[in-house]
Amino acid sequence: MNLYVSGLNFKMTTAELQTLFEQYGTVTSAKIINDKMTGRSRGFGFVEMSSGADTAMSELNGAEIMGKTINVSEARPQTERKPFNNNRGGGGGNYGGGGGGGRRW
Repeated sequence: MNLYVSGLNFKMTTAELQTLFEQYGTVTSAKIINDKMTGRSRGFGFVEMSSGADTAMSELNGAEIMGKTINVSEARPQTERKPFNNNRGGGGGNYGGGGGGGRRW
């Protein structure tokens, strides 16, 4: 079972996350998600467990870990996101608004 863990302390490491969940069963993998630009933790992660996931979820959901209350739930599959469209059309121009207008002096 794949678990989604949110509310993590930004200083928590992947190894600490894995150790936390190993108390309840067999951890297949653990990963804290980092910001792509800064490399800092985003405060959430995923833990995959081959056994003990239900117990870990019930015991750790709402628990205070490293001074923060964490939330643990079953991870849902990622939905497909639309690509960002930077060309939104319309508008443009400075003070005068659309089409290339602008101030007239």
